[in-house]
Amino acid sequence: MIWLAGIALLLVLAAVLKLSLLFYVAYALLGVWVLSLYLTRVWAESLVAHREYSKLTAEIGEQVAVVVTIENRGRLPIPWLLVEDLLPADALIHEPPKLRVSGRRIQLFMLRPGGRKTLLYQLTCNRRGYYQLGPLVLETGDLFGLHRRYRVLTEPHYLLVLPKVMPLSGYEIASRRPIGEVKLTYRLYEDPTRIAGVREYERGDSLNRVHWKATARTGVLHSKVYEPSTVAGATLLLDFHTSSHDRRHEPVRSDLAVTAAASIANAVYLMGQQVGLVTNGRDAADRIRQEGWSGDWRTRDAARGAASMRGENTRLAPIVVPTRRGPEQLVQIFETLARLELTDGLTLPELIEETASRLPRDATVIAILPKVTEENAIALGNLRRRGMAVEAILNLWEEYDFAESSGPLLAQGIHTRHLRDEAGLMELCRRQVLG
Repeated sequence: MIWLAGIALLLVLAAVLKLSLLFYVAYALLGVWVLSLYLTRVWAESLVAHREYSKLTAEIGEQVAVVVTIENRGRLPIPWLLVEDLLPADALIHEPPKLRVSGRRIQLFMLRPGGRKTLLYQLTCNRRGYYQLGPLVLETGDLFGLHRRYRVLTEPHYLLVLPKVMPLSGYEIASRRPIGEVKLTYRLYEDPTRIAGVREYERGDSLNRVHWKATARTGVLHSKVYEPSTVAGATLLLDFHTSSHDRRHEPVRSDLAVTAAASIANAVYLMGQQVGLVTNGRDAADRIRQEGWSGDWRTRDAARGAASMRGENTRLAPIVVPTRRGPEQLVQIFETLARLELTDGLTLPELIEETASRLPRDATVIAILPKVTEENAIALGNLRRRGMAVEAILNLWEEYDFAESSGPLLAQGIHTRHLRDEAGLMELCRRQVLG
């Protein structure tokens, strides 16, 4: 607009002063301005791009190769082109970064008609998460700097980095009681080592169930009734509310909680037991479905901003993976934990109130907590009073903080464990078995 105002001013001056040369200069500038606008638009619209990748699901420590190809399908050469394959700023600012980039994802070059240019870079996954790769932002313009044109090509892809899973040697796979005994509401299993009583023989009872002493004493066949007591698995209750996590300790403590949850889920699965997950965190995939992404940005800064994550959560819905068995169940828990983000939605008492009816009574509730308040302790105590077995793992560094936080839970009859760091995770589970 400044150039158009300047040309208009020249025309007015040429008309007032009656200078034909000035008319010529104004018309020449107007012609250059129009031609530059046309060429810039043609160059931008003649570009196409596509992205390829080696994998979109990775583990911590693995590398992901990304190849972006830009092609000029027009008949004119493009004198300069600046391209950038966007990544979330939050994934790059930490040290070490969540995603370490090696190679060039930003380049400046010229492109002949029909020519191609390839961006090749690798991402080293240092932390679990759900990361947006792209979109690709292109910028071009004329040689005089009169016009610039921006385009967003290629829809973004999403990289899922699974959480770390530690082998828990303390969980004896041969033992059927890794977490503690739970008296079942329904007779899913019977423990032949525990006799609950004697009843009259019923057709179909096996011989090893017959109680021979009672049969000899009464002269009528009697069968043993076994105690329906065994471990039917665990439901992980993970507190991921922002108010419970100290910013000074993030993302270390929240990632440690995810590692503990993934490791316990894996151990319970290996024993053939059911496992589930309940959390008040935010699912990054759900957030992206809610917010979407727009491809109509006028500046590179706007495109970068759209690739970053919003911190506010207006959706008050818990994440629930029902307690079940099977490999698909474990994969679903791993993927959910990988995408989990801290949220300002439901607090822990609200989460328990919302999901208590969906928690099976035949599985131990293992609560992983970064902070214990009186309200949290009462909410967990209410679960215990409903007949559920409840354990608490406190994700705290200091021994003093652990002792102070254990008080309200012990008052509710809930046993606590101290999760200090990854090295102590195996020892914590070993104590859980011995206990």
